Formats: sequence, C-alpha cells, structure tokens
Amino acid sequence: MSKKMLMIVTSADKINSDNKTGIWVSEFVEPYLAFVEAGYDVTVASPKGGKAPLDPNSAEDEQLKEWEEPLKRLEETTQLQQVSKEAYDGVFLPGGHGTMFDFPDDPSLKSILSHFADHDLPIGAVCHGPAGFVNVTKSDGTSLVEGKRVTAFTNEEEESTELDKHMPFLLETSLREKGAQFEMGSMWSDFVIVDGNLVTGQNPQSSLTAAKAFVDVVETRRKAVYE
Repeated sequence: MSKKMLMIVTSADKINSDNKTGIWVSEFVEPYLAFVEAGYDVTVASPKGGKAPLDPNSAEDEQLKEWEEPLKRLEETTQLQQVSKEAYDGVFLPGGHGTMFDFPDDPSLKSILSHFADHDLPIGAVCHGPAGFVNVTKSDGTSLVEGKRVTAFTNEEEESTELDKHMPFLLETSLREKGAQFEMGSMWSDFVIVDGNLVTGQNPQSSLTAAKAFVDVVETRRKAVYE
C-alpha cells in the first residue's frame, strides 16, 4: 500500500497591519523532509490553496539546498476543501502565527481532524499548529484534546515574543480550557509529547523530533493494519 501523508499549513499572512506572518519555515521543511525520507508521498494543503505565506522572521539568509524542493511545494498548495480525508495515513500541522487566525474556524480542517480523531488515526502538530485542535469535536461531542497529553507554544514563549497581545487567544490557555493535559519543557527546548496516535511538539526547536516521533506512530499503525 502506498504511504501518504497530509501536511496542512496556514494561509494567513498577517497578524495586523504592522506584523506579517505565515508558516514558520523550519516547522514545515524539517517534517516534510523527514516524511519524504521515510517513504511518504506528501500532500501539502492550506485553507485557501495556492501560494502559502512564509513568516518573514523565519526565513534563513542562506537556505540549505535540501530545502529548495519543500519550499517549492509551498508555491502551489492544494485547497483544503478538495482533500479526501480518507486518503492519508497521517495528518501533520506545522505552526507559525498564521495558524492562530485561520486554523481554529476552518470547516474543512475541523472535518478532517474530527474524522482522524474518530477513527484514532495519527494526528501531529508542532508549535502553533495545535491551534487547529481548539475547536474540533469528535462525533461524541467531546473535544479532540479532552484528556489528552499535549504540548504547544507556551504562554511564556508567546509573551517572550511580545506578540501575545495581538493573538486572538493564548494557545496553551485554550488547550487547557478544552480539557487537555498540557505539558511543557523549558522555553525554546526540544520537547515532544506522544499520547497514543497524537503527537505534539512545543516550538520550532521541536519540529524534527516531533516529525520523527510522528513517523514512528504512523509506521506502527500501518504495520498493525497491513501486516
């Protein structure tokens, strides 16, 4: 059976008139490369489709050559409503502040994540990616994160960026309010939580570790299903 991974990135390109945003580059590129290396055919989708915005603060002056192909994939993303949620082994949400503005209320994203949660399929996210979880409910009416061990960009980290006052909500606070068992490492440390088929990473420093942990979870499930 072919191995297919869905990555969902933000389409939001600004916080306000003074602050541009988008995808945090490393949070997309590092997981993308890890998934490709593990043999997955990766679909990159976004709420609006087309070219996805990059957070200018995350751009490297000298991009590594191996980053060229992943970045090209962000030039023409698939519109999320055109994605078949039954087609993938796992779904992974990179962060960037843009996710705080378009992920929580996107109906296609909520539908996909609800489907994955209902069927106990692998879901992964890093940094602000879990913003996509906050308004997702399963078919029984409970929150996707209720009773789940998760991590994400912490209130402390948000305050250190001085962007907290511009956010529509604080991610850590919202996840706790939805019933998540929120855990964290020290600021800017590589910290990942695996709870069953749910994998979350705290911040940009956690991107690669979260992606590798997610591959392990997806591979374990594939073996259980196909072998």
